[in-house]
Amino acid sequence: MDPLTTVVELEALRNLKARYCRLLDTRDFAGWRALLRDDLKVRVAITAPGPEAPPALTYDSADEFVAGVTASLNGAATMHHCHTAELELTSATTATGVWAMEDRLLYPGGQKVSGAGHYHESYVKADGRWTIATLELTRTLLELPR
Repeated sequence: MDPLTTVVELEALRNLKARYCRLLDTRDFAGWRALLRDDLKVRVAITAPGPEAPPALTYDSADEFVAGVTASLNGAATMHHCHTAELELTSATTATGVWAMEDRLLYPGGQKVSGAGHYHESYVKADGRWTIATLELTRTLLELPR
């Protein structure tokens, strides 16, 4: 792949993740869902030190993931930030990435949740558009209400 094409494709992946965060926080769940492959595979795990972590959450489709996230965020104001991308094009139509992340959630009644960790993702390009194919979120920091 020529260097200019590489730069263009990596920038498209950065924009994909930026939209992921913005659309989630602005509750554009239809737009957010469109960023995900139908056969999306998701794993969310807490690796932060502290009390025994709950079992990892897994989802086997984009629709299942979106339903789970929308239910868990019901009524909450959220902030999701991703930065320090480590992106690699593995072919003209596939890529992988690791993103540092931070999120804050404020639920009705004042409950606050905040955390940090990393998204480990794979991407597929079809019909000229990148989508997220797999997503694993490992939380290295999680602050829950007491």
